[in-house]
Amino acid sequence: MSYVDCFVAAVPSENKEAYIKHAKIASELFKENGALEIVENWGDDVPDGDVTSLPLAVKAKENEVVVFSWVVWPSKETRDTGWSAIMEDPRMSPENNPMPFDGKRLIYGGFKTVLKV
Repeated sequence: MSYVDCFVAAVPSENKEAYIKHAKIASELFKENGALEIVENWGDDVPDGDVTSLPLAVKAKENEVVVFSWVVWPSKETRDTGWSAIMEDPRMSPENNPMPFDGKRLIYGGFKTVLKV
C-alpha cells in the first residue's frame, strides 16, 4: 500500500497566490523524487471549534485560511529517500522558495495507508 504525508497550515489570506506559487515549486520536487500525487486545498468550510478544530490546531488568526495538503508516495522507502533529496535541493531553500506562512504552526505527519476504496 502507499504512504501519505499530510500538512495543515494557516496562510494569510493575502498570500494565496504566493502559497500557490510555493506549492507548485514544491510539487515539482515531490514528483521528481517519486511522489505519485500532490493535492493542495484552500480552506472553504473550516469551522472554529471550542475544544478541537483545524483552526485551533494551527492557531489560525482572523486573517488566515487553513490549508490542507497531502502527498501520496508508492512506499515509505520512496518517501524517505525523496524527502532527503527534497530537503537538499536548493529550490526548497527559504531564499529560493520562501514559505508564505508561519512554518512554526505547520502540522505534518506520515501515514501508512490501510484502506483505499
